Amino acid sequence: MVVKINSIKKEKWMSLLGLATRARKTVSGEELVVKEIQQSRAKLVIISKDASSNTTKKLQDKCNFYNVPYLYVESREQLGHAIGKEARVVVALTDEGFAKKMASMLDE
Repeated sequence: MVVKINSIKKEKWMSLLGLATRARKTVSGEELVVKEIQQSRAKLVIISKDASSNTTKKLQDKCNFYNVPYLYVESREQLGHAIGKEARVVVALTDEGFAKKMASMLDE
């Protein structure tokens, strides 16, 4: 049996995001995430690569202005599945510990 390292990494970040969601440390949806960024509660923003260019630019600009780190994942379906919901374009982590761990996992 051959297991791709990429799929193992994907499962790990998705599991961590699911755990953060169950701990009520995530916010999903563009407007809610923007609000969290502006109120300095978002510690890390995760954006799907298939988000529209307007949405991506808006989120990047907000994150840059408020000094919030952001990362990308492959698809909105993965992001939504990880938090147990329908497809999501953006998710914000509101806990510093989860944010640091997620950043290290997605940067590998």
